[in-house]
Amino acid sequence: MTRRIVAAVLAVAFAVLVAPGLASAESKPQPAGRVNINTASVAQLEALPGIGAQLAARIVEHRQKAGSFRSTQELLSVRGIGEKNLAKLEPFLTVGDAPKPAAK
Repeated sequence: MTRRIVAAVLAVAFAVLVAPGLASAESKPQPAGRVNINTASVAQLEALPGIGAQLAARIVEHRQKAGSFRSTQELLSVRGIGEKNLAKLEPFLTVGDAPKPAAK
């Protein structure tokens, strides 16, 4: 009986401690318009749901090394972005007009 009470108290304490953190992560305001992943700064990318400072920095770093994204699907090559995360992000993303290579 006392084990049940202790387990119940621990469960309630855990829920009280964890719930505010989850609520604040979910309450991130949605961006007003689409974010161009080819031109967005780290700060602009951080405004997207599910994107923190490190992931935003990885997106910018990937763009600098590999060049412009031709589609939002190319974000899957950035470590930390999977199918589910991309599905949440796509309504807020655009690649805009990627810079065209200079004509020869």
